[in-house]
Amino acid sequence: MDTIINKVSESGLVTIDPADFYTPGKRAVIDLKPLLVEEFLLREKDFRDYIKTTDWSQYQNSFVTLHCSNDAIIPVWAYMLLTVALEPFAVAIFYGTSDEMEQSLFSQKISQFDPEIYRDKRIVIKGCGDVHVPVSVYMELTRLLHPLVKSIMYGEPCSTVPVYKKINL
Repeated sequence: MDTIINKVSESGLVTIDPADFYTPGKRAVIDLKPLLVEEFLLREKDFRDYIKTTDWSQYQNSFVTLHCSNDAIIPVWAYMLLTVALEPFAVAIFYGTSDEMEQSLFSQKISQFDPEIYRDKRIVIKGCGDVHVPVSVYMELTRLLHPLVKSIMYGEPCSTVPVYKKINL
């Protein structure tokens, strides 16, 4: 009887799952567009009333991002006032879209990543999963790893796309 050999496990490939750099927690987006007069003008008095009457505890333990979904010019002080209101409740406060917040959260985790432990390894950067991983995360992992590793592939160990292979001189 023939023995079944798992060639993937014997290949020496090391899989890195970018989803491991995901920061769990509640997310919230505050869009200033609904607070604008005719979606164009921010009135200070109305805005300060909004700040006073909003229950900011709804953002307890959340990652919150602030932005305006139209092209109105929002004064910087508006974001500053929101930051003061949110700070006692939010885990972190960002400026930008929800995608930009996710990129920032991933970047914070990747900044703690030590690529040196993968020196001279054959790497597969996992391509599928339950967590949406921004393209920038794949780019940053590739940038950090390629000077150190023998090879980088994308996908799953059983089906990969070659990205980089060290040339031995």
